[in-house]
Amino acid sequence: MSPRFVLAVMAYLVPTFAIAYLWHLVIFAHRYEALAIYREELIIPFGFVTIVIQGILAALAFPRLFTTGSVWSKGLRYGAAAGLLSWTFTTLAVAAKYPMSSIADFVTLETAFTVAQFAVVGPLTAWVFRSESPG
Repeated sequence: MSPRFVLAVMAYLVPTFAIAYLWHLVIFAHRYEALAIYREELIIPFGFVTIVIQGILAALAFPRLFTTGSVWSKGLRYGAAAGLLSWTFTTLAVAAKYPMSSIADFVTLETAFTVAQFAVVGPLTAWVFRSESPG
C-alpha cells in the first residue's frame, strides 16, 4: 500500500466524515429530525465503515479514470462524476424508498450536502494524484 494510496483514502475519509458528521448531526440535526426518516440512535460505526470503503474505492478508481487534464480539471470532473453517482444512491433512491415528512426538504438538504462533500473531496483527491509518477 503506497503512501499516495493512503493519502487518497484520507482525502476522501477525513473531509467526508467531518462534513457528514457536522452536517447531519450538528448543523442540520433539527431539520433531519423533522424529516422523521432516521432511527433515534444512529450507528456511527456503520457510517464510518461505509466512508472507509468508499475512500478505498475512490483511491483505486481516480488514477485509472481521471488521467488527463490539470489538477483542477481532474478534481472538478471527479467531484462532479462521483457526486452525481453518490447523489443517486443517497438522495434519489432514499427519497423514493423511505417515508419522510418532506421529500423536498430531504432532497434539498442531501443535494447541498453532496455538493459540499464533493466540492472538497474532488480537488483534494486530484491534488494527491497531482504528479505523473505513480506513488
